[in-house]
Amino acid sequence: MAEQAEVRSAGPAPDRASTRRMPRPSRRVALVLAAYAVGIAVYVLNERFWDWLLWDVVGLEPGSRAGESIHFFLFDTVKILLLLTGVILAVSVLRTFITPERVRALLGGRREGVGNVIAAGLGVAAPFCSCSAVPGFIGFVSAGVPLGVTMSFLIASPLVNEVAVVLLLSTFGLGPALLYAVTGFAIAVIAGLVIGRMRPERWVEPWVLEPRGRGLQMAAGTRPTWDDRLAEGLAETRTLLRKVWPYLVVGIGLGAAIHGWLPEDLVARIAGGDNPFGVLAAVLLGVPLYSGAAGVLPLVDALFAKGVPMGTLLAFMMATVALSVPELVILRRVIRPRLIALFVAIVAAGIVLAGYLFNAVL
Repeated sequence: MAEQAEVRSAGPAPDRASTRRMPRPSRRVALVLAAYAVGIAVYVLNERFWDWLLWDVVGLEPGSRAGESIHFFLFDTVKILLLLTGVILAVSVLRTFITPERVRALLGGRREGVGNVIAAGLGVAAPFCSCSAVPGFIGFVSAGVPLGVTMSFLIASPLVNEVAVVLLLSTFGLGPALLYAVTGFAIAVIAGLVIGRMRPERWVEPWVLEPRGRGLQMAAGTRPTWDDRLAEGLAETRTLLRKVWPYLVVGIGLGAAIHGWLPEDLVARIAGGDNPFGVLAAVLLGVPLYSGAAGVLPLVDALFAKGVPMGTLLAFMMATVALSVPELVILRRVIRPRLIALFVAIVAAGIVLAGYLFNAVL
């Protein structure tokens, strides 16, 4: 009886201790959720604000070269910084749930080619622009995923997404949309395989290879709270943004200058159907530009009306969304020039071949 009484009296104590250890809603969690809500609102209103400020208040003329360049720079700087901040924080917090061992088990331990297909599929499912896909690239590399597999993700994420497919389907029909999706996916897989065969890890900046996220769980000794995960994510977000934002602004500035001063008639003459090198010219013109699929499709539609072949236009669109100056400037902080040149050359060659294939089929 005495032993039973002792057990009964000792029983509630662990429950009270467990209750005290239960995580409470954190002020940091509330602030981050509020910041995401504000960021979404700013993202939605971003273009309207700059339209109002530049066209109505400042008095710049819509469609003018200077006006379009300034609008592009301001609009895209805000847009990409919002996307980068949100994506880096989300990926950083997500990495506290996923250990490097799990990522390596999903992607790193696969037979050559299978990992590239899975990574390209993840890229298609992640609707990022070429710049905002870079944090995911960093996360994969730091988790020990082979660089060739990671490149498949980096290429597929901006190149093939549901927005591009739906817009192409509604504008040009099923054939161009299907060819675009299948060929873009194939380019991502094949380019990742080719780059992986060259053993390019020696061309990655050392800080990228440092493992992240593991120290949080080891230091805590127990399962981290949301507050712990957000603290880790915010710290990594600040670190990465400090590293890349100057390169980002410079890259967007270059893209804005080209965007405002590149007339449609010039593109139509250079990349027209009479030019046997039109596809190559379209890719060379598309690489310096920066735009998502939704942003470049109006230009593609206008050029199609001027007689530019569909294959040439799809190659131009692929080059614009998959290879951009801002992306390459950000990547320079992550990988070395030799690997950047290799990345651009292989992807551009795949896009050129796809363009000629489209012209032959469509």
